[in-house]
Amino acid sequence: MPSVYIKTYGCQMNERDSETVAAQLVAKGYTLAPSEAGADVILLNTCSVRDAAEQKAIGKMQNLAAEMRKNRPDVVLGFMGCMAQSRGQQLIDKLPDVDLVIGTQKFHRTADYLDDILAGRQAKVVDIGEEQGSEATIREHILNGNTAEKSVTAFVSIMQGCNQYCTFCIVPYTRGEERSRTIPDIVSECRELVARGVKEITLLGQIVTSYGKRDVPIKEGKSGFVQLLEAVHEIEGLDRIRFTSPHPKGYGDDLVEAYGRLPKLVESAHIPVQSGSDRLLKIMHRGYTRERFLSIIDKLRRVRPRMGITTDIIVGFPGEAEADFEETLSLARAVEFDNAYIFKYSPRKDTPAAEMPEQLSKEIKEERNARLLQLVNEIAARRYEHYVGEQVQILVEGESRKNSARMMGRTRTNKIVVFDGSERHHGQLMDVKINRAGSFTLYGDPAIVNLD
Repeated sequence: MPSVYIKTYGCQMNERDSETVAAQLVAKGYTLAPSEAGADVILLNTCSVRDAAEQKAIGKMQNLAAEMRKNRPDVVLGFMGCMAQSRGQQLIDKLPDVDLVIGTQKFHRTADYLDDILAGRQAKVVDIGEEQGSEATIREHILNGNTAEKSVTAFVSIMQGCNQYCTFCIVPYTRGEERSRTIPDIVSECRELVARGVKEITLLGQIVTSYGKRDVPIKEGKSGFVQLLEAVHEIEGLDRIRFTSPHPKGYGDDLVEAYGRLPKLVESAHIPVQSGSDRLLKIMHRGYTRERFLSIIDKLRRVRPRMGITTDIIVGFPGEAEADFEETLSLARAVEFDNAYIFKYSPRKDTPAAEMPEQLSKEIKEERNARLLQLVNEIAARRYEHYVGEQVQILVEGESRKNSARMMGRTRTNKIVVFDGSERHHGQLMDVKINRAGSFTLYGDPAIVNLD
């Protein structure tokens, strides 16, 4: 059977979608190619959140098309995901060598369409239509990728789409409206993963805390999402639960309280704030204030004092004055994030912010990005340094990416820890004493109790 190589751009949702497509292809007899060289099918799973991500994928496909036309004209080329959804037929019009364009609700059709193209039943396929029930089709997993190591962590998609319509964001247009899977269906998938050796599951959604708003009634004061956390928590053999990405509006008291009573729910939270300015938050259509965000952080740290907190921040949003940016800097100082993912605002076609006056220059965006990044790095360095001398629990995920002679794992607060170990530690929950802090990485030695 043909070999397939999938290159993924963008978020963890995209990584998860690519994994499912790969697993579905393997189930039909396809093999996974370790690289594009020699692959019979090359698929790019695309992102539309920023223009740079789209241009990178288009540039990559242009290079592939030129090479394949010259050397391997029978190779099938395809786009999947968010850019495929937003641009559709335009991609084939722009790049005639592309054979397949698959939208965000059609990933599960990829194998069938490839069969048709390879068999000559169809020359080209563009499918970006909506499909009811597509949220329940992202459930297959490949737990060892292209390595011999078995994965002990896995992502589980619990919903698709977004109803927030932030003025800067294209996601509601590329992913559609929110659609949630059922709790039994999600729990069943998680059980299967645990039976295959998974110890930690990360629940995924575009706004994961909006899970079940339409379909799961509030029960004993608990939202549908908290009910799901409780159900997954009951799975025997599962050690840890994470989730991403939430919305500050989803942090009700029921979720804050869940951190205190569900020991498998690790003390780690990625909560996108986007700006520290109330004026900009309102224009962004975020639905909360600076004060509300700070109160959420305060409540979480009261329940879990060592809570690891990360965020997303946009700099250079249309009309962002120096005073607005100073508010963002002061918020970062007040919260002391463990890390922050900073994005220079990128206009997205057909979003309200793209048409707003006072679009800022590239120079202003870059200058503010650099200032905020410096502050975030300074704060993170101090927070990481606090771990030196402490003993922490990690789940060992496998070899260190930068040094295959060492092992790596993550703390409950989502800090990467690198240590001298061996394959026998893989998949273990173990204690490590931290002896050094690097740039967003901790280094340590296994505690004595784990050496036997």
